[in-house]
Amino acid sequence: MSRKQALLKRHRRNKRLALFVGISAFLLIGIFVAWWVTPILALLSWAAHEAWFADHLFYSPRQDYQYAFGEGALQAKASWVDGRLCVTNPLPTGSDLTIIVEVQLRGTVPSRFLDPAVLIEHADVQTFERNCAGLRYLNLSAHASALQEGVRLKGRYCRIVGEPKVWVFVQPNYREQRVMVIAPHADDAELAAFGLYSQAVESWIVTLTAGEVEAEHYKAMGLAKEQAAQLKGRLRAWDSIAVPRWAGVPEARCVQLGYFCLQLEAMRAAPQQLVSSREAGLCDTRLFRQFNTLALPGDDGKPTWHNLVADLRALIEQARPGVIVLPDTTLDPHPDHVQAHHAVREALRSTHWQPTHLLGYANHLHDNDRWPMGNAHEGIALPPVFEPGTTFWPVSLPLDEHARMNKAMALGMMHDLQPRLALKRRVRRVLQHVLAGRRWAVEGENEFFRKAVRRHELLWRLER
Repeated sequence: MSRKQALLKRHRRNKRLALFVGISAFLLIGIFVAWWVTPILALLSWAAHEAWFADHLFYSPRQDYQYAFGEGALQAKASWVDGRLCVTNPLPTGSDLTIIVEVQLRGTVPSRFLDPAVLIEHADVQTFERNCAGLRYLNLSAHASALQEGVRLKGRYCRIVGEPKVWVFVQPNYREQRVMVIAPHADDAELAAFGLYSQAVESWIVTLTAGEVEAEHYKAMGLAKEQAAQLKGRLRAWDSIAVPRWAGVPEARCVQLGYFCLQLEAMRAAPQQLVSSREAGLCDTRLFRQFNTLALPGDDGKPTWHNLVADLRALIEQARPGVIVLPDTTLDPHPDHVQAHHAVREALRSTHWQPTHLLGYANHLHDNDRWPMGNAHEGIALPPVFEPGTTFWPVSLPLDEHARMNKAMALGMMHDLQPRLALKRRVRRVLQHVLAGRRWAVEGENEFFRKAVRRHELLWRLER
């Protein structure tokens, strides 16, 4: 059982226990006070749960984040001057910088009900857990030029206490290199790195699976389970080839490998064995590879780990990327994302060409399903980390308003992000808007429009 699954199991067990205690208490109130009090209390409790306790937050918001930064990170001297954060020693010039500020936050009373945030020069907002307390990490990369004179930081529903620590990460301009983005599913490349791949001198998008499972939206159209899964897979295969064209990536540099969703782990466990789709009734990948223009080793249609690694090896040798962007297994627990990372690593062990840089991304987290917190078009603070033994090297890449709108439109073209939310989720959003002050993206209903359309993309430098 993965850490994510264990956390979900514990969360559901605690939720069932709380529900049992609550129902028992309401029944006793109905018996000994008045029957009509019970439904009123039940309705109010449900509304409170949906507004304030429905987030999947599997840790205490009063814990310190525990980051250890990689060798080569610079610590700048910083202090508060008239309410502004000032860096007193010169910052490196001639390179792109990622600047992270370690601060102590203390949530005020309203933070129990409203999301606390730090306002940065009235131009950026970075949001944290309700009732937070402890070490948190702000991303001030966009304000590097102003740090010598001072950048104003102001807590909203929280206070910044103690002395800040400023970390500076010098990085090359990744946009000046050939970039290959590895996407376990159609839309992962756009969610994680649309800004990077749309601005790079040359980009390749390689999607590993058709993403055909969980096709309820298509079953509602009257299709049988297998037909619905095949239709969903074909649409997402098309998306993986067509949507990058919006960013100027030619069709010839977009590849859909067509392996089956949530089956990469089984493929890796038995590298030569054919692993069928869970829902599409297929044991041949060619239906989902039909839009490719390149010839690859896996074109025989066999869904095996051996073919997947051979495909990746051939693509890396042909594209010769300077930068490969792939899921970061330290942060992202999705099983397909984990196995996509391992497949790239295995392919690189036998390629003549080696990239100069590996960059990781996390479209999911182990212990906070809402991260990045806050609203669309705001900044992203560093995610929660509680394992001090792991070192991190953050890479912040800015997205201006034009790039953010293009990214939002690219997400809107993805069929998997188009279906309407279920009624329960729509009601929850109304309650959270009214009671918790939350807002959602106007560009689309899906939660990823809020999470991914931000002032910058946050990646992580990985060891090669």
